[in-house]
Amino acid sequence: MDVREILSKLRNIKDVVFSSVDFNGVPKSRVIDIMLVENEKVYFVTARGKDFYREIMNNNNVSVTALTKDYMSITLEGKAFKTENQKYWIDKVFENNPTMNDVYPGQSRYILEAFCIEKGIVHTFDLSKHSIVRKTYSLGGEKTKPEGYIITDKCIQCGKCFRLCPQSSIKKNEDFEIISKNCLRCGYCYENCPVKAIERL
Repeated sequence: MDVREILSKLRNIKDVVFSSVDFNGVPKSRVIDIMLVENEKVYFVTARGKDFYREIMNNNNVSVTALTKDYMSITLEGKAFKTENQKYWIDKVFENNPTMNDVYPGQSRYILEAFCIEKGIVHTFDLSKHSIVRKTYSLGGEKTKPEGYIITDKCIQCGKCFRLCPQSSIKKNEDFEIISKNCLRCGYCYENCPVKAIERL
């Protein structure tokens, strides 16, 4: 799968959880619809009178989370920006989401503002497999960074981490290695290493 397919899954789920930060630095979550996905960009709307609108105008860092029917979680972290040509995008949202006409009939649709997330990081976490599978994707060229745990050269080859890992995500070749894409990142190996050879990235 590539990032386009992941965003398409988000659009198909449609009702997702958006998280923002309020004026006191407190995280807030609510269900918002993904209205459009075009050219690897995610579009949503909210009304100017809502707390959510004021929050993202004050701090446009948002997180979007959804769960597929087959237990893959998708999280998009990025910045939400108002689109240019608001009337065009609002009309397009209503054209592609006709039930919106029941919620905001007639000219009341223009109390809404359209926002776009075009740059960020997308994480998937597939719980339907053993070992689990996680992947990270760049959206709009956003730089990704390694996450999770690594086994350093302090390792004494005792194999304790290998035996304890709940997802069998530690492999033994010449040395022990954590397979990042299968790692729960629970920290069990980190807490139980007798020589503190495991470090968090």
